[in-house]
Amino acid sequence: MSSGPSSAVAPKERRAAPVAVVAAMRPKQWLKNLLVFAAPLAAGSIFQPDVFWPSVAAFVAFCLMSSATYLLNDVRDVEADRAHPTKRERPVARGDLSVGLALGVAGALAIIAMAIAFAVNLGLAGVLLAYALFTTSYSLFLKHEPVIELALLAMGFLLRAIAGGVASDLPISQWFLIVAGFGSLFMAAGKRFSELERSLRATDDEHDATQRALSTRRSLAGYTPAYLRFVWGASAAVTITAYCLWAFDVSTEPSTLPWASWSVLPFVLAILRYAADIDRGNAEAPEDVVLRDRVLLVLGLLWLVLFGLGALGV
Repeated sequence: MSSGPSSAVAPKERRAAPVAVVAAMRPKQWLKNLLVFAAPLAAGSIFQPDVFWPSVAAFVAFCLMSSATYLLNDVRDVEADRAHPTKRERPVARGDLSVGLALGVAGALAIIAMAIAFAVNLGLAGVLLAYALFTTSYSLFLKHEPVIELALLAMGFLLRAIAGGVASDLPISQWFLIVAGFGSLFMAAGKRFSELERSLRATDDEHDATQRALSTRRSLAGYTPAYLRFVWGASAAVTITAYCLWAFDVSTEPSTLPWASWSVLPFVLAILRYAADIDRGNAEAPEDVVLRDRVLLVLGLLWLVLFGLGALGV
């Protein structure tokens, strides 16, 4: 008696260990670490060798340290990730990468990152250590605490933005800190809003939506869409206002044309464009939003050129 074709789904083929390690390091998310160049750009000093190269070193250090924290987070959340519609494809959750190897790689990456930071200066080492402590505290203890986890998520973005200035011994203006701080909170709250919206879209029943949120990220049960909309909306408003004042202040410096003032237009349009993605619930991964939206990329490039020319005093 011949048997028909099996209806069982074939198990997924395991990835090779080196491939799994690279995937677990999440190189696509290194895009966030480009924020280390923000302070040197704002100071108009980014092309000076004694500023550019320390900033590059800070970028590399943050890439390695952030990957170390991603690995630690994946080990901590392995069971929850297996219940998540997309995170279950992460190497540790899939079983491609053992817990022991993941922790070993995380430790090695953290040591190399700190060595690079110390080689630049003690200030950068301090900022990187603060980032590691905040993200580790988030992964191990505080990620399920509403508002606190939101602040820690925003702090990760802010420390990246500060690192470039610290690495190059550049003064960081108050306007820069306000824009970077509230811009970080805007992205963090938008990320959580999108995650909550995805849970709500998956079912019409509010109780089922809450249970679904709890199964993927427990802190979501402590938020409502209205609250998160308020946080990212207010953060966007403060970010835009502070940036406008900062850009007009930069424009008072010697320059042939008011480049920095003109940069307000693409900056505001980029914020509004990103806010539209948040409102649709499509901003769970900020790096994906930026990479897939060509209009947002063009606005970002236009802003970079205009503000850069203004900061350089062209």
